[in-house]
Amino acid sequence: MRAIPGAARAYILGAALCAAVCLLPAFRPGTPWRAVALLAVLYAFCEMPARCRFPGRSPHGSAPVAAGSFFPVLLASALLLPPAAAALVAVPGALLGRVEQRPKGARRVWRAAQLSLATWTAARVQVLFGGPVALGGGGYGLKTPDFPYVLLPAGAATLAFCLVLATLDGGVLAAAERLPLRTAWRGLFVRSLAPHGAHGLAGLMMAVLWRSPYGPLSALFVLLPMYISCWVFAQYHRESAAHQATIRALVQAVDLKDTYTRGHSERVGRASVLIAQELGMDRDRTEVLRFAGILHDVGKLGVPTRVLRKDGPLTPDERRVMELHPEYGHEMVRGIGFLGEAREAILHHHERLDGSGYPYGLAGAQIPECARVVAVADAFDAMTSTRSYSRARPVGTAMAELERCAGTQFDPDMVNALVRALSRHGWQTTVTADEAEAPAAPGGGARPGPVPSPGAGSPTTGAHPAPDPGTAGARLPPGPRAPVFPRVPRRRRA
Repeated sequence: MRAIPGAARAYILGAALCAAVCLLPAFRPGTPWRAVALLAVLYAFCEMPARCRFPGRSPHGSAPVAAGSFFPVLLASALLLPPAAAALVAVPGALLGRVEQRPKGARRVWRAAQLSLATWTAARVQVLFGGPVALGGGGYGLKTPDFPYVLLPAGAATLAFCLVLATLDGGVLAAAERLPLRTAWRGLFVRSLAPHGAHGLAGLMMAVLWRSPYGPLSALFVLLPMYISCWVFAQYHRESAAHQATIRALVQAVDLKDTYTRGHSERVGRASVLIAQELGMDRDRTEVLRFAGILHDVGKLGVPTRVLRKDGPLTPDERRVMELHPEYGHEMVRGIGFLGEAREAILHHHERLDGSGYPYGLAGAQIPECARVVAVADAFDAMTSTRSYSRARPVGTAMAELERCAGTQFDPDMVNALVRALSRHGWQTTVTADEAEAPAAPGGGARPGPVPSPGAGSPTTGAHPAPDPGTAGARLPPGPRAPVFPRVPRRRRA
């Protein structure tokens, strides 16, 4: 357990001791060991595909298919067995399940303790709600399940199971990552409620069939559709992992070619997510915006390295070459279907609201919303990061500049969303490759202060829009402020 912080080790040890206390009554006389053994073997068997090449792993050794997915077996145990016996069902499968990260022994112990406590709690709750009677286990002359009343103890058991798992997960996350409890627990219960609700219904079906005249063998038919659904879910995650690997490879290629912007792409993706969340975009679209921010400069792979790394001002011809990078980027990613509207953001993130941007001179609502988000995120990070051609500006100064140019260069809604997000979360600029000898950015980690008036505190003056920092692939001479880039001629889409 060396790789686990001390607080997390103590937390895991405490959970394991609590689980052991819950399991002790199972070793007293009266435990239905035959049912315990059958269900424990069944759950362990359901965990085994994650350890095998077929059918749980592809021939190429990709991600496991079904590890930890068969909660219906545990929830059926909670409905069929006494609490201690039900908790015991989870132990063999949890100890045999696949573990990717080290230390594997500690993680298996944690998994076993967590599932045992959740199953024990679910079994106790369903007893409080009359589950044994409603399921036809005796009392009031009932020999068959009492529908729809049986749904009440089953639903209560599922909620308890879900709540315990979320609580324990949040606790170990807080202990291991030193996060506030509120942050660690945020969203865990809500996100897991729907899948655990489906598992609860499947567990109820298993319990009903187990008690039916057809016996335990009939309950196995519930697992087949569950296995198929878990396989489909794993395929989705496998595809998602491939997407992430594709994006990482593209970003690394850009970073290797243009070392001065190393880390810039990740920060633009992070700022884009902050804006999207502030605007209330759903989770899928927020993820697309993250992809757009990370890949917005991927077209620089098509720009000659001598232009990207030039130490002086760009010539007009070099500037025209540099301004082709959005189109290069769009061509590179146009065949990657999962990027969705992120491709439009890559193409149009240098358009300006007044129509003076490039590559097509789009104006106002003609510019896709995702591109307007990335434009603000890109400019903000460029102004708050130290580059070879400009020093980092404080966060408050950068935000004042964005607000000054809102309505002409930037969408005011996107700027306001970033201001609100930063007032809550702050901003931490990561040191990039070109900052090895430079002092830390003065705005790093600070929250934006009062926005100065455009006349007094603006870092740029005159009637031109603010600099378009993402345009500057070339290295411009350092100075007291970033230069104002001239407007570029409009180019219309062919």
